[in-house]
Amino acid sequence: MTMISTPPESNNDDLSPLLSEPFARAWAAPAPGVSGRLAERLGQRLAESLKAEEGMVTVRRRKSEAETLGEGVQQRVLYQAPSSRAARPGEPRAASIIELQAGAQLTLPVGGAREFLVLRGSVGADGETLGLHDFLRLPAGMALHLSSEDGGHVFVREAEGEGGERTLVRDREAGWPEFAPGIARRVLWTAGGEAALLYRADPGAQVPGHGHGHDEECLTVQGEIFLDDVLLQAGDYQLAPAGSGHVVTETDTGVIIYAHGDLDLQFS
Repeated sequence: MTMISTPPESNNDDLSPLLSEPFARAWAAPAPGVSGRLAERLGQRLAESLKAEEGMVTVRRRKSEAETLGEGVQQRVLYQAPSSRAARPGEPRAASIIELQAGAQLTLPVGGAREFLVLRGSVGADGETLGLHDFLRLPAGMALHLSSEDGGHVFVREAEGEGGERTLVRDREAGWPEFAPGIARRVLWTAGGEAALLYRADPGAQVPGHGHGHDEECLTVQGEIFLDDVLLQAGDYQLAPAGSGHVVTETDTGVIIYAHGDLDLQFS
């Protein structure tokens, strides 16, 4: 059975309306007391933001549609790689959130290497009961039975390749090693400079400008985070392709994010 539908390659809905009518006229003819130069700079900032977002995929949980996969099981598609071109470094084949009601079950067919991160409740997978923020990575070539006694949501990422050995990281055992002032980082899996990670940042924490040698995925697990001018809230997802970058990454509220991308950030 086919479980993944194909979302658009890019989603700039949050900013593009600001550059269309009737807003375009507002920039051209600012309100009394607002200088033409200020309006010009605001318009330029918006244009630069849109350009920086070209090729990025942003999916809002509040706007995503849930697809029914079976009794008590729904899926929210975050990303589906197009089959019309070769994969970029670190690009996932697919990413989604699977939501299981209490007592629900689902069998995933044989596929590529898969990562699982529990976002809510608990989920049974590969003979393990995974709790909140537990992480499991399985090599390619495996079918998998998912279940949940009390209900749970799990992020599922599938990639090309073998994916190495089975990896299980329990939240209660992993700790939060310090990464930078106000930021802790948990390395869940890594190989060849690519990694799956959890970041926990305090309110006001920032990461300076950096580029992406691999596709960088960011799923907001808790709190809110700005990726340049794009605000991600809990359940929101963004994929920034290899070769792109972010000028600044910061949080006002504090945040926990799942990230898949470079193990070592390429600072500008």
